[in-house]
Amino acid sequence: MRTVYLNGSFIPENTAKISIFDRGFLMSDGVYEVTSVINKKLIDFAGHFSRLERSLSELDMSTPVTKQALLSVHRTLIDKNKINHGLIYLQITRGSAGDRDFVFPDPKKTPQTVVMFSQKKENLIDSPEAKSGIKVISIEDRRWGRRDIKTTQLLYPSLGKMMAKKVHADDAWMVEDGYVTEGTSNNAYIIKNGKIITRAKSFAILHGITRTSVLRFAKEAQMELEERKFSIDEAIDADEAFITSASSFVTPVINIDGKNISDGSPGPMTQRLREIYLDESIKTAI
Repeated sequence: MRTVYLNGSFIPENTAKISIFDRGFLMSDGVYEVTSVINKKLIDFAGHFSRLERSLSELDMSTPVTKQALLSVHRTLIDKNKINHGLIYLQITRGSAGDRDFVFPDPKKTPQTVVMFSQKKENLIDSPEAKSGIKVISIEDRRWGRRDIKTTQLLYPSLGKMMAKKVHADDAWMVEDGYVTEGTSNNAYIIKNGKIITRAKSFAILHGITRTSVLRFAKEAQMELEERKFSIDEAIDADEAFITSASSFVTPVINIDGKNISDGSPGPMTQRLREIYLDESIKTAI
């Protein structure tokens, strides 16, 4: 049985309890982060903490735990749950004021709820999808306008995953005003004539921590980058495509809406980017 973290205590998962009036439950009034664990070490922890602070600030919430204290909790969960490869999930909500109300509770009287738990994922590095590539479908992007905040409002991305599953695809790329925004839980990219193309940061997409690292490593490797919008038709006509996220790193996309990209197999640049990302990230893991 897993040990989880709840509001300052490490407890068995089956004893963890949160009020039914917690705003995270009632209104998705919370944010989250997911940090990868490789060889018992955390990948991109500093970036995840920085984004956590930003997400909380954008929702007018304070950060209820220090960076060092949060790092200690991560490491304790890794140790207690014997995580070699896997994920640490963190969620912070506005807490429970003891009743339901659209108006924010007084933060001086209502403590925030902090939840953390681990997930083992032994094939994190050698995932089948990284070797074979994934298939995606395109769907309309119907999420709220502030996708740059990593909130717990994940119903539409979940619906998108299910839309893909129903047609035997792996994921969905969301489209707004004719252009791809991102995947249901990842950033989206194409490669054409040796150039990596991905949408620029804005309110329309999540500012991926893995995205930031991958683009930095690509620049250091002298790869050409262009941050701009692209359409599904352009993606299908690309030489390669891929996604990035904390749980999938760099994963090839080989088919969109039933049409193969190039010859329908993972491309060399995508594979190289994954190698570079893993090599460099493991070196700096903490």
